Amino acid sequence: MLYFVCLIVLPICGIYVQSLSEGWSAFWESIAEPLAWKAVMLTIKLAVIATLINMALGTMIGWVLIRYRFPGRTILNSLVDLPFALPTAVGGLLILLLLGPGSLVGGLAQAIGIQIVFHEPAIVVAMVFVTFPFVIRAIQPLLEELDKSEEEAAYTLGASKAKTFFQVILPTMAPGIASGAMLAFSRGLAEFGAVVLVAGNIPGKTLVASVFIFGEIESNNPQGAAAVSVLLLTLSFLILWIVSMIQSRRSGQ
Repeated sequence: MLYFVCLIVLPICGIYVQSLSEGWSAFWESIAEPLAWKAVMLTIKLAVIATLINMALGTMIGWVLIRYRFPGRTILNSLVDLPFALPTAVGGLLILLLLGPGSLVGGLAQAIGIQIVFHEPAIVVAMVFVTFPFVIRAIQPLLEELDKSEEEAAYTLGASKAKTFFQVILPTMAPGIASGAMLAFSRGLAEFGAVVLVAGNIPGKTLVASVFIFGEIESNNPQGAAAVSVLLLTLSFLILWIVSMIQSRRSGQ
């Protein structure tokens, strides 16, 4: 409890206290300030895009890792957790080197008029990278517990592979996909290390909330930074509460 209070509860309470240090009016003004609001809305939009990508990729990769056996499967399965072990700033540097103007991909994209680094695509890639494992790790236990006799029964009754997947397998995977997606979204909202190296500083276009908060701290405005942080923190709390509800219902079934 001492560990929990000192390292989690007190810092969170400190953020809320700092955000309200100048009163409710200053708090609402900080959130409603155009630059802050645009940064938050842009972050939510890009986090949603990254989450949808991870839902599709995570479901397919999780399915392949559980249902198929092939050389190198164990290594690939361990590499799924690499974004958790790798410093996010290193991830941002990798994206910068792979997709920057001097890279092959970045050069080809720039030749056809597509800007990646310091624009929205690079931010989405960074969010996808740091949140990549969530959906995969959420659905893998569900696939392992799935009784294959249900699939065999569906095939025996004449169901096609597609119909069996959507009516038998996908409903079993759905809670894991939903909880993993919400965790990925919550993580993407607050990502800084990977995003700061590839994001720009144009309000409404490339300025995300984490970079805005960093700028407010550098501008000696801790109250404004704390106000935006509280907004993201509260949204993350709501998401985690929903995830907890989903997991408790699944456990009760």
